[in-house]
Amino acid sequence: MTGAKRYSPINILYDLWKLIKNTFFLALLFIIKQGTNSAFIKYGRIAFLLFWVISIVYIILKWFTHKYKLDDTSFHIYSGIFNKSNRTVPFSKVQNINRRTSVFHRIFRVTSIRFETGMRGDDAAVEFEVISRGEADRLEQHLKASVRDAREVSEVRDEVRDEIRAEAELGETAYEEMSGNAPPARRIHFRPTRRDTLKASFTSFSFFLLIPLTLSIYSKINDIFHVENEAKGALNSIANSWWVITGIAILLLIACIAFGVIRTFMKYGKYEISSDDDSIYITKGVIDETAFKIAKNRVQAIEITQSIMKRIFGLAEVKLISAGNTDSERDKLEMNSLYPFLPAPRAYEMISELLPTYEVTQEMTALPKVSFWVRLFRPSWTWIIATAALAYFKPVIWGISQAWWLISVILLLLIVVCRILAYFNTRYSINQQFVQFRLGSLTTTLFISKRDKIIEVKVKRSFYQKWLGLATVETVNRAKSVHHTEMKDVPNGLAVTFYQWYLGRREDIIVE
Repeated sequence: MTGAKRYSPINILYDLWKLIKNTFFLALLFIIKQGTNSAFIKYGRIAFLLFWVISIVYIILKWFTHKYKLDDTSFHIYSGIFNKSNRTVPFSKVQNINRRTSVFHRIFRVTSIRFETGMRGDDAAVEFEVISRGEADRLEQHLKASVRDAREVSEVRDEVRDEIRAEAELGETAYEEMSGNAPPARRIHFRPTRRDTLKASFTSFSFFLLIPLTLSIYSKINDIFHVENEAKGALNSIANSWWVITGIAILLLIACIAFGVIRTFMKYGKYEISSDDDSIYITKGVIDETAFKIAKNRVQAIEITQSIMKRIFGLAEVKLISAGNTDSERDKLEMNSLYPFLPAPRAYEMISELLPTYEVTQEMTALPKVSFWVRLFRPSWTWIIATAALAYFKPVIWGISQAWWLISVILLLLIVVCRILAYFNTRYSINQQFVQFRLGSLTTTLFISKRDKIIEVKVKRSFYQKWLGLATVETVNRAKSVHHTEMKDVPNGLAVTFYQWYLGRREDIIVE
């Protein structure tokens, strides 16, 4: 592609839609209060109209001045109305590709695409909020072809081992790219059934979201129409009738369950996990569609998380810790997570299918008994500070003047129970290429990483740990923000083995 191009004209409509959506309730307030003589409303309306005019002018000028261009190696993004800027993002920095198709995009038959990098800051990603689907496909294919061509050149220049196989692979890859053949067929690993959707709706407690949502809408309506004052008499009548309250409670329960199921279906109903030889693909959403792609070689570690409810229902969530920026603040898609409500046995199977180079072992070693007593009697600053505050304020709860020490005892019991559960849940395993930690009390997390993906390890020992022959080990992996995993109170022998194991990483790294 040559020559800078403007973004799709539909970007103007998209920005106008966002402007309307963000100022809707404020505009409604000024419309309803148009007959008032309040100076605040009068000047506020003028300021609001002025803001709208400036925003519309800015949106139009933005479309005329913001452009983009692609060459063989990089994105070039031109922005700024008065202060011009030119941002260059190499294709080699792109870690993940994320697509989203909202209701707006569906209406105009467009989509959005986001090329996420491992860099930090506001300019860490190249994003096209509105783009035709054909143009999005072309951008993705252009990036893929450029990266692959660069890799081929590097292989031709540097590879001296297994030359015949390298030339065969290069010839096959070049032929596929030049002939425009379709990419390798994807293998579908998971699609949720209706039963999976029902389990997800109850496990996620999404039905409870109806209550704060209803209260929020009511609060906004009440601020405008003063519904509470008008309905005060009716509310008093309802409060004095137990059968009306019972009926309302039943209807509210049914509405909450229906809302939870519908919300879960809209979010996860068309969920699909698939993969090919190079990448993992995740798509979801019935109305607001999202598609995410992550290169397998970018996966730094895996986490399998289970809350209490998920353990009851036999579910688990698998998260891929990636070197790229997978957490967009704009939409909070959390697309580094595979389906958050996978059946636990299927979750373990899927890891081997998606990432054949990773291994999950069920045989893990527990902590020694001395670790149990260390964890149990380690001072809890949470309990100490909370107890000091309770003793100072001595709150009276339900007419009980000495309730503060009861709360302190209950908090201490909860902390002790959590520490006991954490001890029995904690496990570890180290083999030639992998390290595996299981941590947590009420919610457990199984961490798995390869030795060549760990960028740093730490071994620490406090005074009492030295005396008892214990230590704390920690791993560091690349991620959007560096990912730390720490296991406390492991045997000192394991700490030494762990450190020596990591030194063997030099055998896995090929220095050019």
